[in-house]
Amino acid sequence: MKIIEANDYQDMSKIAADYIMKKVSTSPNIKLGLATGGTPTGIYSNLVADHRENGTTYRGVTSFNLDEYVGLSGTDPNSYRYYMDHHLFDHIDIQKENTFVPRGDMDNIQDGCAQYENLIQKRNGIDLQILGIGENGHIGFNEPGTSFESKTHVVQLTHSTREANARYFNSLEEVPTEAVTMGIGSIMKSREILLLISGEQKREALKKLFTGDVDESFPASVLKNHPYVTIIADKAAIGDLKVHS
Repeated sequence: MKIIEANDYQDMSKIAADYIMKKVSTSPNIKLGLATGGTPTGIYSNLVADHRENGTTYRGVTSFNLDEYVGLSGTDPNSYRYYMDHHLFDHIDIQKENTFVPRGDMDNIQDGCAQYENLIQKRNGIDLQILGIGENGHIGFNEPGTSFESKTHVVQLTHSTREANARYFNSLEEVPTEAVTMGIGSIMKSREILLLISGEQKREALKKLFTGDVDESFPASVLKNHPYVTIIADKAAIGDLKVHS
């Protein structure tokens, strides 16, 4: 794992956006794995600004999102499809038909999981997967204890994860209890992974990632087994951890 140290959240977002833009420019038909939540919003703002100012094109890009809440349609303001449209897709020239987000409102959600997994494989997999990390080490919505071999599946969200996401809802009670997520096995098939970590609240997670064992009790630890992982972390997250860039 290679680590790039950023000064703060804004700097991390800029470095990550530049990294993605370079990949898109050199590989116009790249397949991106995208994430939602608080961490990547700054990245998407930078991508949108660059598209407007410099004309970086996304017409050949295909995207696959990590996850979606069960029970929410894509038009729900709290859905991740809505998030992606609002923060990125509506502001760049990506072809909407090539942007894929798991559906959380299907009648048969298990069939939907299998279809999403097959869709990724049919498109020959993901070239660059963007990830954040939860305080408990979750990646996507793969909570501690999730099999490292897991494919796209339905997960029961832990109380701590629902609490962390409650700031996007009117109350904790409104946060869905289940989500569809790419599995850890699905994520690990990506050819490259870019992991973003910001803030003092993620310091222990980053430390455990570097110093702990590879174990399903800490899902992100599996990234140690991936051949091509780049971490961009800010100083607040790194703290006094001794890491090699």
